[in-house]
Amino acid sequence: MDGGGNGRVFGSDWRVRRAAELARERWEATGLSPLTLHEARHTYASLMIAANVNAKALSRFMGHANIGQTLDLYGHLLPGAEVEAAGLLDAFLARSSGGLSEPVDATIGV
Repeated sequence: MDGGGNGRVFGSDWRVRRAAELARERWEATGLSPLTLHEARHTYASLMIAANVNAKALSRFMGHANIGQTLDLYGHLLPGAEVEAAGLLDAFLARSSGGLSEPVDATIGV
């Protein structure tokens, strides 16, 4: 943090640009294609999701105003696709009813 209490990682736009320039120079010096700060931010979020970090915690780490913003941007990376969700619900209902529920074809209507 910049110590100014404004919640910014870098204290000014100039510092953001300078950090990006230094990062680009270091990437190129190693023979790698440069990674922009924007790309690095998305990579960070993607790795956090892959590590099973809670979406609410990720939202706070990313500095989003609300969890909806995080879910809109990264929801497609979260586990639990529709078919998986339907299967989980079916298994839960089967357990809750003592196994009386028949499995549902989760692909119907998808």
